[in-house]
Amino acid sequence: MASLMCNSDGCMVDGDRDVVSYSSAKLEKIIIDTDPGIDDSMAILMAFKSPQLDILGLTTIFGNVTTEDATRNALLLCEIAGCPGVPVAEGSPEPLKGGQPRVADFIHGSDGLGNTFLPPPKSKKIEKTASEFLVDKVSEYPGEVSVLALGPLTNLALAVKRDSSFASKVKRVVVLGGAFFALGNVNPAAEANIYGDPEAADVVFTSGADIVVVGINITTQVKMTDADLSELRQSEGRHAQFISNMCKFYRDWHVKSDGVYGIFLHDPVSFMALIRPDLFTYKKGVVRVETQGICLGHTLMDQGLKKWNSNNPWSGYSPVSVAWDS
Repeated sequence: MASLMCNSDGCMVDGDRDVVSYSSAKLEKIIIDTDPGIDDSMAILMAFKSPQLDILGLTTIFGNVTTEDATRNALLLCEIAGCPGVPVAEGSPEPLKGGQPRVADFIHGSDGLGNTFLPPPKSKKIEKTASEFLVDKVSEYPGEVSVLALGPLTNLALAVKRDSSFASKVKRVVVLGGAFFALGNVNPAAEANIYGDPEAADVVFTSGADIVVVGINITTQVKMTDADLSELRQSEGRHAQFISNMCKFYRDWHVKSDGVYGIFLHDPVSFMALIRPDLFTYKKGVVRVETQGICLGHTLMDQGLKKWNSNNPWSGYSPVSVAWDS
């Protein structure tokens, strides 16, 4: 069975027949900003199994769970992946404007991992906050670090506010968020990650960074059906049983909420946009986020189809790339 060895210099995949070394290859440095979460966990394990990536660390945020629980789960996932030395930096416990964060335990279980209730991790979080870690790593490797943002964008917004050069130094930011010209999943107007901190999302989308946004209009096109989940349970993959056990809770919620006999793969699809951007088509435009009213968290892109007679809230900002088809 293949295993993954992780370090800051390179990764090697040890297969049954061949050993493929990536030590001399140019690995893509990434930080995963995450609120694990069942589908987050799947995406994180996919990242650890991707030999072309150098995972500099995980930063944690509320969303599927509280920030404290997200940190615990991130540490557990590093251990499960066989990479307990990867730094985990804890992020903000609340949105930019303060207040109680929205937590989706009804989707992911009270532990965030489908009520599997694993033993606590042996490793500990680092002393730096998530925004400090993001700023420091992007400054250490300007133009080389990509961020995969799988939860509300509070930590990224705090990094932008902490360092005015952050947006120009980060290589790119791949965001799971928004629902472009489609219904949301919190309410008809908004998707959960953006709804969780709309002010932060608007800061990030207008920061000038190289941003790719993958909305749920794309991610809901990809499902693991009951047949797929059954095949997973019967497989001998290294993480198959862990993922299968988590997905029982997740699948039952999908049946109740969406009438889907299976699960959507939001975070894994967004991860694929990081490593295989060629699998998607994109439209570019300025994206703004509604921060008040009944459309709180709504993402709206100016597609550039019209020359406006006067300035508006979309004027003067850099466009982002929005996944349009897959």
